[in-house]
Amino acid sequence: MNIPQPFQYQGSKRSLAPRILDHLPRKMARLVEPFAGSGAISLACAGKGRSREYWLNDLNRPLSELLSMIVNQPKKISDFYQSIWHDRDTGHLEHYYTVRDEFNRTNDPKLLLYLLARCVKGAIRYNSDGNFNQSPDKRRLGTNPERMHTNITTVSMLLQGKSIFTSQDFRDVFSSIRKDDVVYMDPPYQGTCRTRDHRYLSGILFDDFVAGLDHLNQKGIRYLISYDGRLGDKSYGKQLPDCLDLVLIEIEAGRSTQATLLGQDAVTIESLYLSRSLVEEVGVDSTYLPRRSSEQTHLLEEPARYV
Repeated sequence: MNIPQPFQYQGSKRSLAPRILDHLPRKMARLVEPFAGSGAISLACAGKGRSREYWLNDLNRPLSELLSMIVNQPKKISDFYQSIWHDRDTGHLEHYYTVRDEFNRTNDPKLLLYLLARCVKGAIRYNSDGNFNQSPDKRRLGTNPERMHTNITTVSMLLQGKSIFTSQDFRDVFSSIRKDDVVYMDPPYQGTCRTRDHRYLSGILFDDFVAGLDHLNQKGIRYLISYDGRLGDKSYGKQLPDCLDLVLIEIEAGRSTQATLLGQDAVTIESLYLSRSLVEEVGVDSTYLPRRSSEQTHLLEEPARYV
């Protein structure tokens, strides 16, 4: 089955999902995503029948509510999208800004679907006031309503009746993890600069995250974490401490779009950290790539106020 992405979302792990699933158990009672985003890994697992239940959490409440609507109210959200989608005419850019203003006023998740389908690179961006401020992609109009309907219907079919959706702090999610859960994490990161990453309404402190992982270790929870990894010889992200006893695996994700545009050969490497309890169950893939020494420590370091 071809698993669609419910909406365009920069940073989605959809393309890497088959490789990530290689490091998850073949059968799970429940897969938990504390930083769900578009829920790409849950969808990939559901398409393979790998888990009985799914818990998708994201601190961005409209995003979490949008995922819930897509799964539990597919016709309602699909019909709304069709009614608001704007074909190419002289007013389509003004229409986008009108919808954006309305979303910032109401936080209506139905409006967020249109913005994600229409904005530049499907990239969420927020200003310092917590308002969505990403611009429209002037070259495209967003997913056609018929295609969107098909995508939404497929996603709903995969997750309806076996998924819960929440908008909690990751520490609250960690405290509710069950012993038989498996946790996949793709946390917000600061990228290659020390300023706030405007893809997220909130950052998280590195030490808080490490403390949360230590708590999961003490409970014997199986988990897997995606990190920035590296581009060519440059590594991005502060490595998790040895005391967590994690196993690092690196996956080649191909040449970056930026490198391709610049005619460079730099290859993007995605990092996966596996908990010891997960490694003991699924083993470690033989395609291990050692971490390079050139590193920039700008991952999860500067929290931003949640609005």
